[in-house]
Amino acid sequence: MARAQGARAQMALAFESVYGPAPATGFRTVPFASTSLGSEQPLIASELLGQGRDPTAPIKDALTADGDVVVPIDVENFGLWLKGTFGAPTTTGTTPKTHTFQSGNWTLPSMAIEVAMPEVPRYAMYTGCMVDQLSWQMSRSGLLTATVRLIAQGEAIDTVTAAGTPTTLALQRFGHFNGAVKRNGVALGNVVSAEVTYANGLDRIETIRNDGKIEGADPGMAALTGKIEVRFADSTLVTQAIDGTPCELEFAWSLGANASFTFTAHAVYLPRPRIEIPGPQGIQASFEWRAAKATSPARMCTAVLVNTVTSY
Repeated sequence: MARAQGARAQMALAFESVYGPAPATGFRTVPFASTSLGSEQPLIASELLGQGRDPTAPIKDALTADGDVVVPIDVENFGLWLKGTFGAPTTTGTTPKTHTFQSGNWTLPSMAIEVAMPEVPRYAMYTGCMVDQLSWQMSRSGLLTATVRLIAQGEAIDTVTAAGTPTTLALQRFGHFNGAVKRNGVALGNVVSAEVTYANGLDRIETIRNDGKIEGADPGMAALTGKIEVRFADSTLVTQAIDGTPCELEFAWSLGANASFTFTAHAVYLPRPRIEIPGPQGIQASFEWRAAKATSPARMCTAVLVNTVTSY
């Protein structure tokens, strides 16, 4: 008897034209490191009395479908998750193509995602998937991945795939070695690590339905937060925090002229940090920053992905 193994798992993704129903075509296989995307339905214990000491049967509670997907930050596939997070990009150029994603869209696309365990076989199709949060970390070494938090409408399980024959984009990963951090267009030195989290603040529409699914998930107030850990070498960031003025932070990776990813937070505010001396080693300062809508451009952030993909 076959047993499920993560090494044989597969994932396919397609954007829905209407929230909920999975499209018949248009699926693409996507690389992933791990996933907790799934559906669960808890049981409610009986509260009835007068039936003896042994309780009566529990009843089913509401369905919940959500979870995280850990994906590589790469040249081509990452654009699918950026589209789910920010909406469709503006694409310019011939070769390479420049895909520009902007924050602030009132409507976001939904996706159908199939997670397959072919050896069982088990093919779980999650429809109405929307990106609630996208986050990643920067460091000096290690694997560069992003965590996508999803809210889905529901789950359908079958023994055969419903994704047809998915197409595949090329896999070319960025690495921490290719990364850089800039402040107001100038390289920011002494950065030990950085974190970026963009949240759409999705609001589940939990209406009464006979299938237990949610009606949808509406985008709420967006939030862009993060953290940078720096070796304490000058007072530039501390002075900015004290003055309460914003700066522009840019997080970028490049593999050449035809492959790059740049994420820019246009108005970043820094809190005044506590500068501690823990011992004889180097002193570090931690800034848990928060971004807001800038004056020019009139948005909170911009993500630019350069590759040879025609469109997303």
